[in-house]
Amino acid sequence: MDTKMQNKAEYHGTTTVGLVCSDGVILATDTRVTAGGFIAHKRGKKLLQVDENIAVTISGGVADAQNVIDTLKYYARSYRVEKGTPLPVKSAARIVSNILFSSRYYPFIASVLVGGYDREGGAIYNLDFFGSILPEKVSATGSGSPVALGVLEAQYHEGMSVAKAIPVAANAIIAAMRRNVFTGDHFDIAVIDKSGFRELTEQEKDKLLAQFSGRS
Repeated sequence: MDTKMQNKAEYHGTTTVGLVCSDGVILATDTRVTAGGFIAHKRGKKLLQVDENIAVTISGGVADAQNVIDTLKYYARSYRVEKGTPLPVKSAARIVSNILFSSRYYPFIASVLVGGYDREGGAIYNLDFFGSILPEKVSATGSGSPVALGVLEAQYHEGMSVAKAIPVAANAIIAAMRRNVFTGDHFDIAVIDKSGFRELTEQEKDKLLAQFSGRS
């Protein structure tokens, strides 16, 4: 990565996290959309459902990320029509990897977490600009990720249930919102398990925000 691209990557805001739990997967993001030092939108959508068993978080260039995810949605729907079953999570990650790698000479400036639940259980894959795939149990991306990872490393442990891990994911995002200028305004959290995809309601998120208000 040349210096110009490296500097561009450093200033993309947002914070996203993903956790693999004993009974599902949690994905969470903040909602602030920035353009340099300008706040372009306070309630941007960075957590996107792909299918009933797969979702993604995005950080980096919004248009680039949306292009990648729209292509993934097409393949996921085609697979479901052809096979009559949801696309496996690992296959979804491989599709995103192929899209990013094929554009490596003029890369999509997008970092993607692919998370979902299938016959193999819950899984999360972290993909960078050039399509490298890292399977993770816990992960964070974006400018606020160092803060979020500090919370996750202290509070997350492998084998946690979704119910116990939701507050951990919320605390990681809220901590980044307080400490990273490019992260803020509000957050979204989704759970993907054997029952499918579900986003937390505004009431549930408000309770979590109140729970961690003022906490370090």
